[in-house]
Amino acid sequence: MADRFGGKYSPDRPAQTPQPPAQRRRRAGARVNFLFLVPGILVLTAFQQEPLGMALDLAGFGTLMLAAWLTREGLLAEDAFEARRVAKRPAIPRKIFASVLTGAGLAIAGLDPATFSPLNPILFAVLGTTLHFMSFGADPLKDKGVPEGSAFQTDRVARAVDEAERHLAAMRDAIRGAGIPALSRRVDQFSQTARHMFRVVEDDPRDLTGARKYLGVYLLGARDATSQFADLYARNRNEEARADYEALLDDLETTFTARTNKMLLDDKSSLDVEIEVLRDRLAREGVNRT
Repeated sequence: MADRFGGKYSPDRPAQTPQPPAQRRRRAGARVNFLFLVPGILVLTAFQQEPLGMALDLAGFGTLMLAAWLTREGLLAEDAFEARRVAKRPAIPRKIFASVLTGAGLAIAGLDPATFSPLNPILFAVLGTTLHFMSFGADPLKDKGVPEGSAFQTDRVARAVDEAERHLAAMRDAIRGAGIPALSRRVDQFSQTARHMFRVVEDDPRDLTGARKYLGVYLLGARDATSQFADLYARNRNEEARADYEALLDDLETTFTARTNKMLLDDKSSLDVEIEVLRDRLAREGVNRT
């Protein structure tokens, strides 16, 4: 049976659905894992020294591990900041604190308990702080995409998106417990569809009213359903429950896509109305249109 031809300029071609943006690759990878491994050297050498030297090495180990953790959290916060068009700067500059703690940890580890000479610790502190800062940079220090006079509305959107992101993160954590990589990828795909809605709401905070139940009620229900399914499937591998859960994800993705497209169409309609009103005003004032 022949298929109907449908090209770019066909009159009955299907409408193009905006695709969600591609997932960004996280920067908290091998470099950060290396920061967690290197301080282990201090643990190995600590128990080969006298009590004071052991205490200094262990204190240096703890300080460097804290710096590594702050570095990882700072990179994750920066990824979340960069992924949004409208975002508040992180409340705590984690990477800057991590740079200082890296220098402090190296200074403590480089302190010689026999002489307590400050030269080596100072050099280690300066080098550690400088190299860490050069490698990972500073935290975002300014808000992004916040117009003057709209801080209140932007804060409302930011709080709603933060809550929605927490629901998505809980879904991803729960589905991993089921031990089904295909479903984990399916949840990631739905997360990208949901984040497309988040970006649309951030572009026009007026859409928050219509999207609030999607960002709150629907994602909360999806989170609870995911948690219950993961617990059930981990116990008895119920394939009927898996089919029902996959159908739920399909329905959610369809619903979120439809609502996002409607918001985009409403924004286009509002723009058309504004343009037409402006044209009528110009015509009444005697401005000719070419």
